[in-house]
Amino acid sequence: MTPMDDPAARMEFDGRGRRLRLPRWSFSGWSAGMLLSAAFIVVLAAIAHIVSILAMPSLAERTAYDLLGEQADPNVMVMLPDPTPQNRALPMMDPAFISAVCVFDLAEHPLKVRVPATADYTSVSFYTAAGLAFYALSDQAAGKVIELELMTTSQKAAQPEDEEITAADRLVIESPTADGVVAVRAYVRERGMREIVRRQLEAASCAPSR
Repeated sequence: MTPMDDPAARMEFDGRGRRLRLPRWSFSGWSAGMLLSAAFIVVLAAIAHIVSILAMPSLAERTAYDLLGEQADPNVMVMLPDPTPQNRALPMMDPAFISAVCVFDLAEHPLKVRVPATADYTSVSFYTAAGLAFYALSDQAAGKVIELELMTTSQKAAQPEDEEITAADRLVIESPTADGVVAVRAYVRERGMREIVRRQLEAASCAPSR
């Protein structure tokens, strides 16, 4: 049934005194079961849409962390292959950078991280297993070598009280979690420098501090 065929349509007048027929939809042809099924489908679709939106960030973070765990053993620095349109070790990799990662596990010991400065720019970023960034620094701030020790709050509190820890002698980074990722990136300004920068970054290391 169309709106014009509805005998219950209301009559109104326009500004010239002509009568207008305003449609009034009727669901009299729908059974209670059909209405209930339609309402259920709409509600279910809305819930699925909301859940998918809320889950996207966490799913992406878990997937990235799982990928890193598959490519590297804990507490070992691993060079990542250069990204291509067909293959990327991690999402959103910038081809202008050479990357290395260290999946850390601080359950037993702190972690020593050492990254040499490369030709142009080198950065070191720290993330929890959930993908939360909690610290970052570059060779512009650290000098020729980025050298630090990563530990949990309890591990830092267990350090001897008479041991002096200063930014000049020993940079200590507190991790909010026992596991996560250290991401190292080196910028390559010219294509001809790519292999040189890669060899420089291959000297980067992370290892338990015993």
